[in-house]
Amino acid sequence: MSHLTISEREDADGIVLDLSGDIIFGEANTVLRHGIRNRLKEGKTHITLNLQDVGYLDSSGIGELISALTAVNRERGNLVLLNPGARILRLLEISKLTEIFEIENSEV
Repeated sequence: MSHLTISEREDADGIVLDLSGDIIFGEANTVLRHGIRNRLKEGKTHITLNLQDVGYLDSSGIGELISALTAVNRERGNLVLLNPGARILRLLEISKLTEIFEIENSEV
């Protein structure tokens, strides 16, 4: 089982959270949830999740991404998914989530 780690950096629009590992049921979801909620508490509402180093996303991980989007929208912010790999992008397409998430393939 792969742990999820998050590192933060700033860009012109807000912050980028570089995720590394798998977004799966259990500890990884908790790490992501706390990462998003803590940034929102700090007033950081424009958040980009860099998925380049995320290897796997399960159904609970999809739920966590939807929960993150809801939390960010509640704060009138913006959540962007950056660099999803082919497998994750396909999963988002099958789940029709490409219609609700802003997805970018490269940083501007």
